[in-house]
Amino acid sequence: MASRFAALLTAVTLALVPLAGTASAAPAAPAAPRTLLPDDAAAGWLARQLVDGDHLETSFGGVGYPDQGLTIDAVFAFAAAKVADDAAARATAWLARPENVTAYIGDGGDEAYSGATAKLLLAAQVRRADPRSFGGVDLPARLRSLLTPSGRFTDRSAFGDFSNAFGQSYAILALNRTAAKAPASASAYLAGQQCADGGVPITFELTPCVGDVDATALAVQALRSAGRGTAAHRGVAWLASKQQPGGGLAAGDGTGTPNANSTGVAGQAFADARRVLPALKAGLYLAKLQVRCAGAVADRGAIPFDATGADPATTARATAQGVLGLTGVGLSRLTAAGSRPGAPVLAC
Repeated sequence: MASRFAALLTAVTLALVPLAGTASAAPAAPAAPRTLLPDDAAAGWLARQLVDGDHLETSFGGVGYPDQGLTIDAVFAFAAAKVADDAAARATAWLARPENVTAYIGDGGDEAYSGATAKLLLAAQVRRADPRSFGGVDLPARLRSLLTPSGRFTDRSAFGDFSNAFGQSYAILALNRTAAKAPASASAYLAGQQCADGGVPITFELTPCVGDVDATALAVQALRSAGRGTAAHRGVAWLASKQQPGGGLAAGDGTGTPNANSTGVAGQAFADARRVLPALKAGLYLAKLQVRCAGAVADRGAIPFDATGADPATTARATAQGVLGLTGVGLSRLTAAGSRPGAPVLAC
């Protein structure tokens, strides 16, 4: 389904989105493959943003800080587009450094963060690394140790419990890739957080219950992986009701301005659920946002957060999540297998 969706989206995109602009293109580096494909170009741009070639950073007050979560988003994007495998390997090695593992998921004693542990576990699985010894940590065992009797995965921390629907969904998706599978109580708990209209909030036990586009997009993939088709169907229908005429979706309750991040994860959820029309509409929205040949050479291939244009503070994350919507590969099936090296550049 995903490969057929990507082929269809590419055909429609090449027909509707202009490839050439009035600006002249600087010659690409000889080793960089050239592409017309939106997902390849986006992933290639993202690979060129890696600091020291192996991780991404988030800037606060003009200072860059290593961002493991964003680096994982890039690893997912590379696997979805099946390019930049060499960059993904370097990023995975960076993520597996013990100091980076501890900084991200906690030390496993007084500090242990369920959402980060689940996302890192999924990244290890996507990259076909050994999740039982990733940076010296048995990630599946660590994650299972954070499951409560209610089925909720929680944090253990002096700073409080910040577990939410994102982490719960990543936990279900990742553990369902293990031989023991995710506990049924985990998906039951997630399904129990669903609002009457089908949306899923980010925050657990929220009153009144208000669905969130990004949380719902991830939750429906987790629910599908756990065999909870009815709950997933209701969530996908809610997402479809939030899609705006141009194909984009907004963050939060979906009533605001559409953006690449929310549209990317929702488009992935649509494709995973075989909702072809909304998936195509989301993909076209993302392709039209993408910086093409008329844009600055350094920005070509990037997917800005929204129609206001590329912003260094948001474009890397928007591009990473946008690639997921362009390819339509669900997180339950995402794998780096078959990926090729090299960071493609947009052919202009």
